[in-house]
Amino acid sequence: MRRTKADAEQTREDILASAMDIFCEKGYSKTTFDEIAKRINLTKGAVYWNFRNKPDIVAALINDFAAKHMIMIKKFLDNLHDVEFQDIIDMELLINQKIREDEKFAKFLFFVTCQMEWSESIISKIRPSIEETKNVGRNLIYNMLSELQKNKKIRDDVDVDMITEVLIMLYAGTLEGYFAKRLDHDFDEVVSNGFNLIFNSIKTESEK
Repeated sequence: MRRTKADAEQTREDILASAMDIFCEKGYSKTTFDEIAKRINLTKGAVYWNFRNKPDIVAALINDFAAKHMIMIKKFLDNLHDVEFQDIIDMELLINQKIREDEKFAKFLFFVTCQMEWSESIISKIRPSIEETKNVGRNLIYNMLSELQKNKKIRDDVDVDMITEVLIMLYAGTLEGYFAKRLDHDFDEVVSNGFNLIFNSIKTESEK
């Protein structure tokens, strides 16, 4: 029977879901194409038909995550008018909420944050395939901070690019602590308080 485009897309989704499960159970390096295929009753050849290697699978997982992430964030941004500092915090708290409510979303972030073995070899293989999506979150925060600076809510001497990096690293570290169960305080409160500490150091006098 001839396979339809929908069939092919479903097979791809099944492979990615199987790979994600086994990556989380055994780790990236110990996962094989045989295991990915057997879990969903496919041949190893069917997996290779869709993905050349494991870095291709990880890249596809990242790109799919970014696409779904952007749908969620776009709905949030569509309801904004003038950007405020709290909007950046609320955007991150929306991700926190999604982590608590969506098991697949949480599993993916747990994998890339705590389980993926990010060697230089793997990064170099994945980077070209995620070129369009790797800076999605960074660009969102940078653009919002730039608008705040343009509206005289952030001091002119502040390096928005560097502050963007600080905020991303702050959230990434907090996220890792959450998944590793190292946080002694509420996840949302740590994110909110951390971001506000940074914001209070860069606000103009009129915003304090």
